[in-house]
Amino acid sequence: MKILITGTAGFVGFHLAQKLIETGHDVVGIDNINDYYDPELKFARLLVSGIAKDKVKWHCEVTSSKYSNYRFIRMSVESKGELMSLCSRERFDVIVHLAAQAGVRYSILNPDAYAQSNLVSFLNILEVSRHNPVKHLVYASSSSVYGLNANMPFSVQDNVDHPVSLYAASKKANELMAHTYSHLYRIPTTGLRFFTVYGPWGRPDMAYFSFTENIINGKPIQVFNHGKMKRDFTYIDDIIAGIINIMEKPAEPDKNWDAKNPDPSRSTAPYRIYNIGNNQPVELMSFIQEIEKNLNKKAVINFKDMQPGDVTTTWANVDDLITDFKYKPDTTIAKGLKEFVSWYQTFYNIN
Repeated sequence: MKILITGTAGFVGFHLAQKLIETGHDVVGIDNINDYYDPELKFARLLVSGIAKDKVKWHCEVTSSKYSNYRFIRMSVESKGELMSLCSRERFDVIVHLAAQAGVRYSILNPDAYAQSNLVSFLNILEVSRHNPVKHLVYASSSSVYGLNANMPFSVQDNVDHPVSLYAASKKANELMAHTYSHLYRIPTTGLRFFTVYGPWGRPDMAYFSFTENIINGKPIQVFNHGKMKRDFTYIDDIIAGIINIMEKPAEPDKNWDAKNPDPSRSTAPYRIYNIGNNQPVELMSFIQEIEKNLNKKAVINFKDMQPGDVTTTWANVDDLITDFKYKPDTTIAKGLKEFVSWYQTFYNIN
């Protein structure tokens, strides 16, 4: 298939592009390479896929030196005209939209960034999918949408109308916008609620990344809510396998959908929502201990109060994922963190 991936210099986008080009798909990746975190890490990811930094100029299209079926364009998804021109020219079979302004805490300090990156950009993706019909539009949502919901594990059948951060609200808005376009224009759309993704080539703003960095350098780590938190940590390879399974099966209308008892995860439109999580929440302190074990070094911990916009526990119900795709993430944190720490030490040349 011919596939457009937005955010291919990002963590998930890089891994997805790498997997798809290695399996023979024709992939075009776009990313604006902003400075939310170190752009050098983003350029390093691109280099793995054969895209050299010195060739990545603003709005410049570069064909990979390693893979003839991979092209990269430095472009912002907010640039509707350029995005429309690209999609009109290329006629993609599938769009996987991963570009977004990430971060729960960052959204409290920089709300405007989320309006542009997560709302305007997603509207542009929907519009190009409308005017240049695709077989399937897959987009990243987030476990953050569950907000104040206390039903465990989090189910896609749950109400998610009480987000506790602007980031979460923007992801919930994406799901609503997608449903509207699926309903009006019959665009098959599938939203994927990712649960705390971690692994090699990860984002430096994520806790596990900064924990590793600070422990190595003998600096204190900040642990919020005094460590009384659980996360459904999901290894990057499991996320990628989930995306690919779902990508290849476009959303279809649910013929049994009941408007009097609506299921939020499906519709009479070709619209679906799935959780992709490990279905096994881990205590934050146990996660830190696993990092310590791999580094053979103890952390200096500063315990802090709960941060605004955060939640104490995440836990994915993946029943629909299992039913529809016979797939369930299963990588343990022991294996996943071993892989991450090994990558970190190699990438940053730490003996």
